[in-house]
This record gives sequence, C-alpha cells and structure tokens, in this order.
Amino acid sequence: MPALQPDPVTAYVALGANLGDARQTVKDSLLALGRLPGTECTGQSRLYRTAPHEAQGPDFINAVARLSTRLSAPDLLDALQALENDAGRRRPYPNAPRTLDLDVLLYGDARIDSPRLTVPHPRMWSRAFVLYPLAELVPERVTTEHWAGVAGQAIEALNEAWP
Repeated sequence: MPALQPDPVTAYVALGANLGDARQTVKDSLLALGRLPGTECTGQSRLYRTAPHEAQGPDFINAVARLSTRLSAPDLLDALQALENDAGRRRPYPNAPRTLDLDVLLYGDARIDSPRLTVPHPRMWSRAFVLYPLAELVPERVTTEHWAGVAGQAIEALNEAWP
C-alpha cells in the first residue's frame, strides 16, 4: 500500500480504449479511479470518439477524469498502470491498439520530468481527444493557442450518461 500524502492534490487523468468494449472499459475505469487509495473522482467529461492519433486499430473512446488524490504522482502512475494491466493492456510495440490507456495529464501545478513520468503530459496540448474533455472540466487551462494546435482533428462527443 502506498504512503498517502497529508493533503490531496487535484490531478487530471486521460482515459482511452480502442479494443474490446471500449465504452464500457472507459466507464468501468472511471469508477475504478475513484476506488484508488486516498482518491476521489470529483468530475468527469463526456465520452468522445476519435480516430486513432499516432496509434493503430479501431476508433478510440476517450474521456478525462478529475481526481482529488493523496497518492504521490509516481504512486498514481503505478496505480494507473495496474488498472491498465487488469484491463488486459499489452504493449507489443509503440502505439499499439489498447484495451485501456490511462495517462496523468496534470498533477496539481507540479512540473515533473523523470524517466517514468512527465507532467504536464508532453503531448496533451496537441491532441483533440485530450483537450476537448479536459476543457469540460477546467476550461481555463485550454488556451486559444491550444485549440489552434488541434484544428482539423476529428472528434465526436457522445451524449451518454456516466454511471
């Protein structure tokens, strides 16, 4: 069991899947995020459908979750990777299709640059499948420049309720 920090941090996590029942996997994963030690899910975006971006396979189902967590950033990453593994995630080659992909986008105001984790996520600002759901939760973090950087990337909001 990881040691919990005394004060919670607001973190944003991207969720995506394009193998199996991707919609259900993303929905189930959102619930699982709220069950992590010292963690509460305090918000979630709608689901979005996007074509693979730098990846292969069928369309992705994506979302972003806002967490209040007492896990350290490395412990949060470990917990996310455990959820990916539990969902059958395999990494046979870069950008392979995936049953579940969970990425730490933001961890409070932290700037982290380690061999295992970079926060803010280094490619988040160039991906519509991150910006659209992130903007639902924290619109002030997405600038006009960010929107210009994803212009032309196809994305479809799916109007379905979360559990």
